[in-house]
Amino acid sequence: MHRISALPTDQVQAYRSGAPDGYGNPPERAISDGGGNPCRHCLTHIPKGKEMLVLAHRPFPRTQPFAETGPIFLCAEPCKRHEDATDWPEALTASPRYLIKGYGSDDRIVYGTGTIAPQAELQEAAANIFARADVAYIHIRSALNNCYHARMDRA
Repeated sequence: MHRISALPTDQVQAYRSGAPDGYGNPPERAISDGGGNPCRHCLTHIPKGKEMLVLAHRPFPRTQPFAETGPIFLCAEPCKRHEDATDWPEALTASPRYLIKGYGSDDRIVYGTGTIAPQAELQEAAANIFARADVAYIHIRSALNNCYHARMDRA
């Protein structure tokens, strides 16, 4: 199994304090409907009726042509960051399919690595991508909406 990395706590705390998102806007506040609102920090689903943040996130250190930006959800209240390398997070069990892509150490897509994998085959698909020496990490995104979910690194 590979290591799943949630968003860093300091970045999430900054968003909760109103830091600008990937487009320079403050995070929006909304109420979770209980379905399809996975927090990118605790990697669990935000319960129905709980306040959440909605914002544009760019999971790259700088802008460049391959630095995709997309919507994410975060628990509005403090939550514990997903840290268990042996536990497959709840947030990655709800969707039937995920888009995964390998990135090089230069934070650019490694061509030929993108694939849509059924949830049950996600780890196997990731292992196939990591078989390439030029892949430094993988991003897991929604196959339906292209929303960023998490980063995957070699174990």
